[in-house]
Amino acid sequence: MQEEGKENDSTAGVPEVPGVEDRGINMNEDERIIEPANSLPEVKLEDLPEQLQTACARAGWARLLPVQSRAIPYVLAKRNLMVQSQTGSGKTAAFVLPILARIDPGKRACQALVLVPTRELAGQVSREAETLGAEMAIRTAVVYGGVSYGPQLEAFKAGAQFVIGTPGRILDHLIQGTLSLRELQILVFDEADRMLSMGFYPDMKRIQQFMPKKPISGYMFSATFSPDVLRLASQFLQDPEFLSLSQDRVHVTGTDHVYYLVPGMQRERSLVRIIEMENPTSAIIFCNTKATVHFVTIVLQRFGYDADELSSDLSQAAREKVMGRVKKRILRFLVATDVAARGIDIQDLSHVIQYEPPEDTELYIHRAGRTGRVGATGTAISIVAGMEQFKLKSIAKTYQINMEERILPSEEDVEAVVSQRITAALEADLRGRDRVQVERMQRFVALGRSLAEAEGEIPVIAMLLDDYYQRTLQTPIPSPSDEETVEPVPAAKRETSPRRDSDRPKRRGPSRDRDKDRPRRRRSGPGGGGESA
Repeated sequence: MQEEGKENDSTAGVPEVPGVEDRGINMNEDERIIEPANSLPEVKLEDLPEQLQTACARAGWARLLPVQSRAIPYVLAKRNLMVQSQTGSGKTAAFVLPILARIDPGKRACQALVLVPTRELAGQVSREAETLGAEMAIRTAVVYGGVSYGPQLEAFKAGAQFVIGTPGRILDHLIQGTLSLRELQILVFDEADRMLSMGFYPDMKRIQQFMPKKPISGYMFSATFSPDVLRLASQFLQDPEFLSLSQDRVHVTGTDHVYYLVPGMQRERSLVRIIEMENPTSAIIFCNTKATVHFVTIVLQRFGYDADELSSDLSQAAREKVMGRVKKRILRFLVATDVAARGIDIQDLSHVIQYEPPEDTELYIHRAGRTGRVGATGTAISIVAGMEQFKLKSIAKTYQINMEERILPSEEDVEAVVSQRITAALEADLRGRDRVQVERMQRFVALGRSLAEAEGEIPVIAMLLDDYYQRTLQTPIPSPSDEETVEPVPAAKRETSPRRDSDRPKRRGPSRDRDKDRPRRRRSGPGGGGESA
């Protein structure tokens, strides 16, 4: 049974992205629905094509959920669309159902590609597609890293028309020629904001090199539409329209106010878990005292984060050094007291984290107001323990703030997200290696296999992975830029036929043929530039 989504609780607004302002919007004040000016009427289950009605009946659905009723007509009409929708709102079927209707079962090639941030979401979308399309003769393929290539290659060879996967592994198959997008008709970004936060932007830009030159339909689903998400939409979608079904307030501009209830004696460990799950691009972490500022900074640095402190105890030279990093936007986490942070303005600050509630209630507004400025979006996170939650709720009531409680992630949750993040990063680095580097690393293959097979050597592997991950924490998360352009892959390279002589894309040893079919590597995101063969 489908599940109703939670209410949104950010400030109202619509994204400023090319195409949206030109087409205009309609605002339904009663239902808090934002839709295109030339809007399409919503549909009910009985209005769908008979084939889709049968699919819904097979899935046990008695009706369509709001996001499905509103979005499905646009996908069927081939109108490019951005949809603001929360997890659990039924958004998956909002694109899966109409995609199934648009796929040609007689054409054994990838016609629809859905990019997702995690293997769990890939599996969820795949299961939905297989359930709804069980009697439509449509083949699906689910693709993500950290697992064997075998089943994925078999799905491509069988002629999968509906491909769902994470950007890194999709790119891997495109580079190796085991997946072709020649017949692609539909591209979907599911949870686009999470894909950006996990660092997939460079992979998404390289995937764009393999897109067909002909127009395709594009759809983007996201809980929030930050400036980076809007820039991503402008780079991939042609004149997209905007649809939001917020029942309260729209997650487009402004600040989301959330809090985590944590054990009082484990506040610093809770902070680390929250940072791992939220993965802020940049943040100010506010503390009430200078001693706490220093303590939190040391904890974050010991966990590998790019963090520095700002308090009245710093010498003028030390303060100027920290402020220099802030102004250059190369410091990811600034830990500070309210007094020390006065007058500091950090552009595009994604998060404000209140390590503890402020002693003066007015300070909450001053702290939270540092993110979500000038049409941008941001998140204000408060960490509270015990009775502090009542103080925070009093602040929320005083200033009429909608405060969302989020469940503190467990160690298992953090382990899962870190594992996926590091797998994506390692595979991206592997794709970027040149022939000499690939040849050089072959001397360690036997050692790697030996370490993996020896139970007592697992700590050695864990240590290597931890060291690698700590280095990634010191690197800014790549994000879209307005000036970026994409150099298309020549048709001959874009249409490389799949390889059939291996269960896995080959990476060993230099190969003249392999390099001939491999797109030249162009770095994306901040600090990009330069190519390697």
